[in-house]
Amino acid sequence: MLMPTQRGTRNAMTIDVEDYFQVSAFAPYIKRSDWDSRECRVERNVQRILALLAKEGKQATFFTLGWVAERYPQLVRDIVAGGHELASHGYGHQRASDLTREEFADDVGRAKQLLEDIGGQAVLGYRAPSFSIGTGNLWAFDVLLEQGYRYSSSVYPVKHDHYGMPDAPRFAYPVREGLLEIPPTTLRLAGRNLPSSGGGYFRLLPYALSRWMVGRVNQAEQQSAIFYFHPWEIDAGQPRVEGIDAKTRFRHYVNIERMEGRIAQLLRDFDWGRMDEIFLGRRAQALATLAAAAR
Repeated sequence: MLMPTQRGTRNAMTIDVEDYFQVSAFAPYIKRSDWDSRECRVERNVQRILALLAKEGKQATFFTLGWVAERYPQLVRDIVAGGHELASHGYGHQRASDLTREEFADDVGRAKQLLEDIGGQAVLGYRAPSFSIGTGNLWAFDVLLEQGYRYSSSVYPVKHDHYGMPDAPRFAYPVREGLLEIPPTTLRLAGRNLPSSGGGYFRLLPYALSRWMVGRVNQAEQQSAIFYFHPWEIDAGQPRVEGIDAKTRFRHYVNIERMEGRIAQLLRDFDWGRMDEIFLGRRAQALATLAAAAR
């Protein structure tokens, strides 16, 4: 039975702005040097998402690759003009766990500066590609703080073959003084954390179950949910990548043609907003924007 919506709790809707050929699971099949020769569809797909959010009167956080911002600066300006939060997904969609401390600092610093220069607002948030901050690279939080970030959404407290830190806290917590980690939402059942925050799980599971999980986090735990998806997940017409293994093919393409309708329903069923306003407050965001403009 469906749980009624929890209108008193505002949840965070987040979009990881990257294109289909930049997905980490495709890295063995698509060379980074070939990205510029691929058909890029991220611009049209983000515009569809912006139109959907405007129609439903909702705001969101867009974790945007510097690589995308550099090539589509007007898209960044359109995100900001729509009243949404502009946040960082790093520059080149490299897993934080694959980088040295110096390489990571260069990646997140470059992306932040680029996004702020184009968007004209402070970039306070960061999400690591493939949720790639874990026990082996907790130094990444020190780097984020040094680079001026105020929060991260990079630790997924689940067990997964590509990422995850199942023993990490399930809800927002300070990882350094002045830096919050805000993990994607999980539901605790039978001693395990179950993914409840979007991506392939949202496409695979029945919508009613995903809706129930978000509602349970809101009602039973009195917590805001963090939901995420990618622009390519609403794009059933994207070029198919040849030669990929069966698991990767299933994960990437399952129910992709239903995703946009499910997102629209989710926007109607719950209250949604920006990460910075929910977890940092409007005043903190405004002060950071003024500080960035004064640099």
